[in-house]
Order: sequence, then C-alpha cells, then structure tokens
Amino acid sequence: MKAEVFLPEDYRPAEDEPFMNERQLEYFRRKLNALKTEVLDESKSTIEGLQDGARNIPDIADRASEETDRALELRIRDRQRKLVAKIDSALRRIEEGEYGYCQETGEPISLKRLDARPTTTLSLEAQERHERRERVHRDD
Repeated sequence: MKAEVFLPEDYRPAEDEPFMNERQLEYFRRKLNALKTEVLDESKSTIEGLQDGARNIPDIADRASEETDRALELRIRDRQRKLVAKIDSALRRIEEGEYGYCQETGEPISLKRLDARPTTTLSLEAQERHERRERVHRDD
C-alpha cells in the first residue's frame, strides 16, 4: 500500500517541478476518479430515464419524438461508457508509471493538455499529426 500523498486544496501541477512526481500523479488520479464518479452518476440517470421512457404512446408524432430522445440517450450512454474505459485506462497508466507520456513519441504531454483532457494519450503535436492523417484518408 502506498503512503498517502499530501495535496493542498489549491494544488495545480507546475512546469517547474519534476514531471509526473508523486503530487502530480495524485492530482491526476483524483481528477480522473472525480470525473469517473461524475460520468457514472450521469449514466445512472440516463438509464433511469430510459427505463421510465418505456411506455406506449398512441400519438405517432409523440412516439417519434420519444424514439428520437431514446436514440439520443443511448448515444450519450455509449459515449459515457467509452469515457469510463478511457478513464480506467488512464488510471492504469498512472499505476504503471506511463501516465503523462505520449504513446506515440514517448515525450511528456504538456501539463495544460493533461489538465484539460486527463484521459489523453497523445501530445498535442502527435494528436495534430494523427488528425491530419485521418483527414487525408477520409478524403480518399
């Protein structure tokens, strides 16, 4: 069992401290766990909404509207499921000592990028290259 890392309430990772030190890792671990809790709470209300929505509606326009709403809820639910998987993957990378490093180049990912997108696996430069390649292949 690891020793508890003290983290002041107002702590923010800074560029002038060692990259992915214990405090930074604990900061991102807490941030990811809070995000996971938030997503799971949202998904519970989505599931409850879907269960409540399973009723017989005689008006065809109302039924179509209800089905559109259900389809949207299901897409949101799928997006939430994928985000939880990304969060779990990021938490695993923290435990394995790989968090914060670009999976393509091995270079550190900027702290600002990690703070904005804690599940990211690519540096900004690698992400831009990836998106350019996708655009080129999509246009074919």
